[in-house]
Amino acid sequence: MLRVIVRQIFRIAVTLLIGGLFAATLIRYAPGFDSDEQSMDTRLSSESVQALREARTGDRNVFKFYAKFLGAAVHGDLGVSRSLNRPVKELVRERTPVTMKLMMLGLLSGWGLGLVLAVTAAMMRLAAYDVFATTLSGLFLCIPSAVLALVFVFANAPGALAIGLIVFAHVFRYWRNLLDKSYGMPHIMTARAKGVGPVRILTFHVLPVSGAQLLAVAGVSVSVALGATIPVEALCGIPGIGQLAWQAALGRDLSLLVTLTFIVTIVTLVANTTSDLLGRSFRVQEA
Repeated sequence: MLRVIVRQIFRIAVTLLIGGLFAATLIRYAPGFDSDEQSMDTRLSSESVQALREARTGDRNVFKFYAKFLGAAVHGDLGVSRSLNRPVKELVRERTPVTMKLMMLGLLSGWGLGLVLAVTAAMMRLAAYDVFATTLSGLFLCIPSAVLALVFVFANAPGALAIGLIVFAHVFRYWRNLLDKSYGMPHIMTARAKGVGPVRILTFHVLPVSGAQLLAVAGVSVSVALGATIPVEALCGIPGIGQLAWQAALGRDLSLLVTLTFIVTIVTLVANTTSDLLGRSFRVQEA
């Protein structure tokens, strides 16, 4: 297990470095990188406009920028946001708790709704109920995150619920099929025939068998929730990491965007790695 953990940490580090360079390259060569909205202000003198253009000179060579960025990041310096004119570290420190709270509420509501509907559908085996739950999840799966966020803006509803519905749409069908397969196993059918209660069957027979797979999709859902926070926070006016990423993209803020890419990559990989390690632990215990 220790060897697996070390290998996973190495994989995270390599993916992080490559992902950061890839993000910096995309931003650097995106259309309009050298332009600056402030330079269009007619009140500025030609010297001020020239100074704004020269401020981006150091970012034009993406490899030099990335090497300088990594060197400073090792010492805890993430640079200064050009669009917001504040240290990136301060911005991330202020916005991260907001996004973490939003994500946790969204994940808990999405997991809760998905698991309740999946368990009840697998236990009752009613065609009408199964069609209802499947249609509901399919409906939210088809609606883009930005559109759902707009609906919640007009309805004045909490953004965490929008993220919860997005997560629910991605996890329900997997959990439904997994639990349906588990309830069809011979020893569980035997337990039901002997009159064992549904709660006891779920707790001691179904969940231990399907626990590893449930954890796997739970790890993936963290990535889904994190991706949904960008449109939800941007459109709902929630001052978190997602809104910050949107503002940085509009301002072509290279240091801020690379830092946010690191954060998203770390959260995604750590969530998936954790679920994978827990799944391995479940399988070892079963063996």
